[in-house]
Amino acid sequence: MRSKKSLAAPEQAVLAWDAPGLVAGVDEAGRGPLAGPVVAAAVILDELRPIQGLADSKVLTARRRQVLYEQIMARSLCCSVGQASVQEIDALNILQATLLAMRRAVDGLRLKPVKVLVDGNQLPTLPVLAQAIVGGDAKVAAISAASIVAKVTRDRWCEQYHELFPQYGFDRHKGYGTAEHLAALSRHGASPEHRRSFAPVARVYKEQA
Repeated sequence: MRSKKSLAAPEQAVLAWDAPGLVAGVDEAGRGPLAGPVVAAAVILDELRPIQGLADSKVLTARRRQVLYEQIMARSLCCSVGQASVQEIDALNILQATLLAMRRAVDGLRLKPVKVLVDGNQLPTLPVLAQAIVGGDAKVAAISAASIVAKVTRDRWCEQYHELFPQYGFDRHKGYGTAEHLAALSRHGASPEHRRSFAPVARVYKEQA
């Protein structure tokens, strides 16, 4: 009969993956909208300064996200935001642009993590150990924090862009393809920050041509 010890994973692999050091959580906001950059955030939390109530940004109210955002900025060891522009999204595709934004967020961290945990099932190319975790924004505190930072950052971009192009209603739909947004696209055409590679926007350009 084989012992329990012989059934365990190789000790070397466990030690390599669980090497001590800083762990960063990474998540993005803005893959689905028809306009604006895709935003990623990387956060290294401080275990000595825990933040209560961290969760997937999508299940939090806008007000609660703002409160947690301020706490993350004040209490985390470090935090970095990376973006990929509309031009990069159209040139690369949204997946590759998202991975680019994630890599920029990790590269911008003031402290170097030994491991990076990324929400989802895709990983950017990174110079450190990395693991993709499906549903990580609801399972891992650092990823939850990153999801909040990315969401608040992109929502603030939408509010600023609304000041320039109020006819589209970015302060309400945040760039997503709502009925209001699609009607505004049809009525006013596309703005400079609309993603030409996304089908609803491409149709507008075709009609305008």
